[in-house]
Amino acid sequence: MRIVVAEDLYLLRDGMVRLIEACGHQVVATAATGPETLEALRTWRPDVSVIDVRMPPNQSDEGLRAALAARSEMPGLPVLILSQHVEQLYARELLADGSGGVGYLLKESVFDADQFIDALERVAGGGTAMDPAVIAKLLSTGSPNQRLDRLTEREHSVLALMAEGLSNQAIGRRLFLSEGTVSKYTTSMFGKLGLTDDDNSNRRVRAVLTYLNKP
Repeated sequence: MRIVVAEDLYLLRDGMVRLIEACGHQVVATAATGPETLEALRTWRPDVSVIDVRMPPNQSDEGLRAALAARSEMPGLPVLILSQHVEQLYARELLADGSGGVGYLLKESVFDADQFIDALERVAGGGTAMDPAVIAKLLSTGSPNQRLDRLTEREHSVLALMAEGLSNQAIGRRLFLSEGTVSKYTTSMFGKLGLTDDDNSNRRVRAVLTYLNKP
């Protein structure tokens, strides 16, 4: 994969570059500010990018806003946000269009290289990689969704794990269910949410976005 890494802290940025390249992927550009991030995304159109939220010049939300600007120009551009902070407004906007892979992980929740690379590869493939703490924060201010009210408690559990980016097999292991049973729950869930697209991967992303109370 061709990857852009946007992080203002040198040691963390350099560490991610070394890790990504050790796993066989190519870092085509790095950025340390919001404007540099947007320029790198426009220039390289990477397979996926890793972007911090708070970057110079103002250390507020420059990284996330650069990601939004890039996706508005290049719909579906895969973006994985990696931050210490949950910026609710812009995070919802990032997830709202439903196109392309998106992820939002908290730095404190990434415990090993395999977890990080797996998240990158899922987002690059058009999937989602959502930190449970980010999901909880977004849902805490979300508006009610009548379609979600149709889901059973078990279907809610399956959808919550799907939002983290887990496959049906991984969800089954977490909930002590067979993969076939999880598949039945997801089929029922898609129907209740009105997701009839034949592209199952796309339906998973759309289901996650519904779960996160997108308008």
